[in-house]
Amino acid sequence: MDSSMDSNNSFHSPVENASPEARAAWQFEKIMHVAGKAAEASGEFRSRLAAAAIDLRDIRTLDDFARIPVLRKKNLLGLQQEKGLDWLLTAAPGNLSRIYQSPGPLYDPEGREQDYWGWTEGFRAAGFRTGDLVQMTFSYHLTPAGLMLEEPLREIGCAVIPAGPGNTPAQAQLMTSLPVTGFVGMTSYLKVIAEHARNAGLDLRKDFNLRVAFVAAERLPESLRSEVEEAFGMRVRQGYGTADVGCIAYECAELGGMHLSSRCHVEICDPHTGQPLPMGETGEVVVTPHTLSYPLVRFATGDLSRMVDTPCTCGRTAPKLAGILGRVDDTAKVKGQFIYPAQVAEVVRTFPQIARHQVVITNDKGSDWLQLFLQLDGPLDHAEFIAAFTGKIKLRPALHVLSGGEALPEDCPPLVDKRTYE
Repeated sequence: MDSSMDSNNSFHSPVENASPEARAAWQFEKIMHVAGKAAEASGEFRSRLAAAAIDLRDIRTLDDFARIPVLRKKNLLGLQQEKGLDWLLTAAPGNLSRIYQSPGPLYDPEGREQDYWGWTEGFRAAGFRTGDLVQMTFSYHLTPAGLMLEEPLREIGCAVIPAGPGNTPAQAQLMTSLPVTGFVGMTSYLKVIAEHARNAGLDLRKDFNLRVAFVAAERLPESLRSEVEEAFGMRVRQGYGTADVGCIAYECAELGGMHLSSRCHVEICDPHTGQPLPMGETGEVVVTPHTLSYPLVRFATGDLSRMVDTPCTCGRTAPKLAGILGRVDDTAKVKGQFIYPAQVAEVVRTFPQIARHQVVITNDKGSDWLQLFLQLDGPLDHAEFIAAFTGKIKLRPALHVLSGGEALPEDCPPLVDKRTYE
């Protein structure tokens, strides 16, 4: 491995190794600037402040800031549909850089600020450097992942191959015919590429030049990380973020959790009250990014985690998130997409011959598997149903139609997440 990848001096922001006191002061200044802009121009934020009878002039500390009610992810879709996207913006839509669409549909605006999504810091920590040639396997179509993660690479000085997802033979051909040193995508897909290459008679260490990967959109079992790192002789580091707010946390060379990004204020809060919890307790991840065009102040992600403040030998002083430990509500995230039971029910309602249904998610050998069990009252066109489901949910399920005396319980939950992690 290139020794420059392990340099601890390649910080993107001076806040990365600042004292806790300096970091807190920096964060308070930044988030109050965001809150001030939102109070001037965002109908959503003004309404939230008014409902809680809060005057921003009374917010003088981070503890005061936590008095602002959270904005929950599960409510964001309804707000966009009922009030319109403009109600949440501080800039006219035409003055944005891009607008993406996530399933729902939920719109994800991108402003014109430099490094808007804030991933550059995480890529540097992972080991990406000027001159790397990086293969991007996230989608560039409507959803933000591809472009969201390409721009920080270009800011660092990397070249990017916008490969997008799928077409594994072409992915392997690109990696072996060009000096590709970096990979961005899902670890499970990098494993698929490795298996294809082996079956084609390729040597993963001799025929590939990969040395670093930045992965996201799915949980990363340590067994899968070790398998891929050993196979290619490379480093695999993960980041955590959402299509709403961008980067939240990322791994450094030393592992042991994901450092909080300096481009947002992160709290671990009681899911019921929205109030911050003490260090080490498990709660909901609540984020205030420093972005101004689409100010999501105290945005409750629905993800559960806990914070640890053990010093890290990489030199970064930000606390770490100890992984994503589950979901607050009954939604689930599979291959980077959230599955909402209400959306599944919406598809099912268009097929009256379906009496009951249940989504079951497992993760055999590190790969997420989405299964859909159906109990029918009449004949069903499987292809038509799969097309409708995939069009709405953006994921293709393994369909199981119950037969004979099989039946789903009347009170069966619409979604069961059976995934386990080490």
